[in-house]
Amino acid sequence: MPRETNPLTVSRVIGDIIDSFTPTTELRVYIDGANICNGYRLRQSQVASRPRVDIGGQDFRILHTLVLVDADSPSPGNPYLREYLHWLVTDIPGGTNPSFGNEVVPYEAPQPTMGIHRLVMVVFRQPRRQILLAPEWRNNFSIRHLSQVYNLGAPVAAFFYHCHRENGTGGRRG
Repeated sequence: MPRETNPLTVSRVIGDIIDSFTPTTELRVYIDGANICNGYRLRQSQVASRPRVDIGGQDFRILHTLVLVDADSPSPGNPYLREYLHWLVTDIPGGTNPSFGNEVVPYEAPQPTMGIHRLVMVVFRQPRRQILLAPEWRNNFSIRHLSQVYNLGAPVAAFFYHCHRENGTGGRRG
């Protein structure tokens, strides 16, 4: 049996947060000017400001929704607040970034207090320009539910990085 190499599957992002999908849009994430890869490990200070995100495409008429959640809130061993919503932006034109979209929920920097958290960014292609309502609270958000309610379908791109508190390296507890 071949060994799984997709970082989203190996890290259980696919399964815990989203279902399996076929990526069709390029997603690039930059922290402090450096392009980071899936699974990159960051400290709280490195994500105090929202990351720079570039969504691929050349057609400005194609719109996207971006969601960032903490898959392990409040701790990887007991993620009872999963998925904690950190950022929600809609109406992002293809080939641009979230600053061209509609920020429904402003960026909130991750503040893990225990362990190493998976911060998951998911991008959907919107069927049309639409209004998404901000949730009443950030904890226990569901990307799957958002997709179902607003007819977003399967993701077109996803990305994750690890984040831990400033003075600790923590450890993942499964």
